[in-house]
Amino acid sequence: MKHYNGPSGWISTKLRAPQPGTLAWKLNIAATNLQVRLFQASNGRFGGKLDGAPLLILHHTGAKSGVRRQTPTVQMRDGDNFVIVASLLGSPKNPAWYHNLLAHPDDVEVDVRGGRRPVRARQASAEEAAELWPRLVETYRPYATYVARTDRELPVMILQPR
Repeated sequence: MKHYNGPSGWISTKLRAPQPGTLAWKLNIAATNLQVRLFQASNGRFGGKLDGAPLLILHHTGAKSGVRRQTPTVQMRDGDNFVIVASLLGSPKNPAWYHNLLAHPDDVEVDVRGGRRPVRARQASAEEAAELWPRLVETYRPYATYVARTDRELPVMILQPR
């Protein structure tokens, strides 16, 4: 089985996450910002998928800084909930947004097709994560590569409507 859905998935399974301050990092930030703007300007009609996997824009507050941030991430629906994975391409560290959600679980919103929604974030239990994992990998195949390239558990976060 191939471990990617399309060009972005292929690149992310072949290369590691860019290091902060490098040209690759700056290009990644610029592309991410463009995708967020397209998504928000079109109410999710453009920029709403990554290699066929649905995206959401996660609005969260910095755990230490208190600064509001927005981050696009692959999402999977589970009933009324949104499920996201703190993969950071299989890096040894969790993404900053993961720590932000743990610090401020009730101060989270998501932009999805159709508008912004307030949600409450919680980390899935080990049992919930195990149950959700096959569907998450089906939604975005690079997760299979990311989990294999790191020693950490990739946290699965559940975003429940509030």
